Amino acid sequence: MVIFSLIFLIFKKFKIQAKPRNAIIGGALSGLSAGVLGTGGAIRGMTLSAFKLDKNKFIATSAVIDFGVDLSRSIVYYFNGYMHKEHLYLIPILIVVGIIGTWIGKNILNRISQDQFRHIVLFLILGIGIISIISNL
Repeated sequence: MVIFSLIFLIFKKFKIQAKPRNAIIGGALSGLSAGVLGTGGAIRGMTLSAFKLDKNKFIATSAVIDFGVDLSRSIVYYFNGYMHKEHLYLIPILIVVGIIGTWIGKNILNRISQDQFRHIVLFLILGIGIISIISNL
């Protein structure tokens, strides 16, 4: 992750073509990471960033993937006893908070350029990678 972040930050014109093969590889790596480590967002972010998606498409694609993953994870957690009926009242609250967060994020997104967005994403992924390496030493 760290190396790829640096490559995309240094070589600004470098782009991976948004072909089905590349999307499948990125998705498989993200899914493997999510299954083994519990999170695949950084790899998904790197894949979407490599495709140089427009910031709105980037966010929308990531949100749809997150929704599907979180919905399926919630069902698995519930049926395996990790979530209990007395906690289900939180779901509508979390939906409202998610909608408010989406609205705030959309307003912030409208105020930054495509290049600023890409740099923010890459620096965050770089930071996550560095922190992950340091915490595992």
